[in-house]
Parts: sequence; structure tokens; C-alpha cells
Amino acid sequence: MVITKTPFRMSFFGGGTDIKEFYSEYGGSVLSSTFDKYCYVTSRFLPEFFDYSSEFVYSRIERVTDIDKIEHPLIRNCMKFMNLQNIRLAYDADLPARTGLGTSSSFAVGMLNAFHALKGEMCNKKELADEAIYVERVLCNESGGIQDQIAASYGGFNRIDMSEDGYQVKPIILPKQRKKELNDSLMLFFTGFTHMSSTVQNGVKENFSDKIRRLQTMKSMVDDAQNILIKGSHLSDFGKMLHETWKLKKSLSSIISNSDIDDMYQSAIKAGAEGGKLLGSGGGGFLLFYVDKDKQKYVRDALKNLLYIPFNFENDGTRIIYYDE
Repeated sequence: MVITKTPFRMSFFGGGTDIKEFYSEYGGSVLSSTFDKYCYVTSRFLPEFFDYSSEFVYSRIERVTDIDKIEHPLIRNCMKFMNLQNIRLAYDADLPARTGLGTSSSFAVGMLNAFHALKGEMCNKKELADEAIYVERVLCNESGGIQDQIAASYGGFNRIDMSEDGYQVKPIILPKQRKKELNDSLMLFFTGFTHMSSTVQNGVKENFSDKIRRLQTMKSMVDDAQNILIKGSHLSDFGKMLHETWKLKKSLSSIISNSDIDDMYQSAIKAGAEGGKLLGSGGGGFLLFYVDKDKQKYVRDALKNLLYIPFNFENDGTRIIYYDE
């Protein structure tokens, strides 16, 4: 039996520039961090005592005798990719899926990590990220970028640069107290809406050539945000930049936000938030705000109908927490 633990991620700047159509020509950059909310994948070989050969437990239960009959596309393609049979797999998570935290990619990375361990193999972080990108973007043919798989595999607070030649993961090195100050100034709220990332991504790709300039601006903001963090500028400038990138992001597609989300966002700004954004591709999920400590009570009161999620940054990425041959 193998149990893997894989973090979710929050992307601050550069989201959208990790789409192949953009970074292969212009280069992409993303500033993101994983945090201490995880998905857990438990897997083992299933004894041949049942009238089914494999069982998968997630939001539903699937029992099949042929992997081609697996309805969950990510599980089906990971099973085929790893050439596995007779598996029992269970998925559990701290936060819901389809909420802009890269949950699908965390599941892919954690599942591949578990499957390799079942076969007696140990993969490095790059191999796991590359395989998850291939399964999701090629085998599953899902629209989207590549930052989520990389973040889930590597973990930590990173700048990820992408080009047609590949990608580089560059840790953002900050004094412990400054990193804690940033962490303590960020507030995470669940909007109550979920979404299909691929649907939003397809909307972004419509009239893609008209959006290149805005994506280039979003990419340049990664440099500006990194400079704020490492050069000692006041961290409220980081929050103000979140507001600017949110405005740019909304301009990419009409389905990234809606009137309800806009109202939530404006309520937080009026209560004292310096800035914020909807995490992930948009359409629902989690709102992240930068709020000075003395104003956080007011923001919580303004968003009292939303679920507030305290969190801490994490550095480990996917890992095996239980292994028994």
C-alpha cells in the first residue's frame, strides 16, 4: 500500500502565460506558492477475490473489469500510461475540486507518484511534473497550462519560467519573517462556486491573438512582484499589484468573473483589502486578498457569508507518507 500527500497551489502573477500557445512563442513566467492544504491518494494492488478487477473511490465509486471502462479520464489515462491493472485507489482532499487551486493536477501528480511506488520506482520532481503534464494535456486532451503540475510536484514559493525549450523552477528566497508577514497578510475565501477550468481556458483562447499584449503585461508583473518581495518594498505594494493583475485577467474573457464574484470582491476592497484576485482560471473557486492585519476583521465581517480558510505556505511538494511493499 502507498499513500501520497500532494499540496494545492495559489498563483499570484503570470497565470495564463503558462499556456503553450503563449509561452512557446513569447515565454511565460508565473509566481506561485503551494500551501498546507492537500490531496491524499491511497493505492494498492487489489486481490483477485472480486467480480471486478479495479476499484476507484473519489466523489463516486467505480468498479471495473477493463481499464477502458473507467469513466474518470484522469484515472483511466494514468492507469494506461503506467500500464497498471488490479488497482484499488482512493482520493481524499482538504478542499473541493474545480476551485482554482490546481486540484486536478495535484491529483495527477499524487496518483503518478503512488503508481510509481507500487511498481517499486522512485521518480524525481521533474519526472513527475512532466508526466502529469503529458497525461493531462496530451492523453486527456484537457485545455490549460503547465504551472499546476510543476507547482504540485516541486512545492514551495517559486518563480516558474517557461519557453519552447522547457521550464525552470526558481525558488523565491526570502527572510523567514518577511515570508511570514506576507503569509499573514493574505486571506483566502471560498466563493461557493465551482467551475471547469478547461471551459474557462477555452474561453481565454478565443480571439487569442487579440490578448497577447495583455498576457505580456501579466508576464512582466512577475518581475515587478519579485522585486517587491526581495528588495524590501512595503508588502502592500504586492497587494496593489494583485488588484492590477485581477483587472487584466478579467479582461481576457467574460466568463472569468460574474456579478456575484465582483460584488464579493468589491465588498472586500471597501472593507480594507489592498487588492486580490480569483485563483485559477476563473469562473468560481477561491478569492485571495492582501489585507493589512489591522483591517482583517473588517474584511471577514464584510465576507461573513463566505467560508474563510486560514493557511500557511508549504515547501515540500508531493511526497510519499506511507509505503508498505
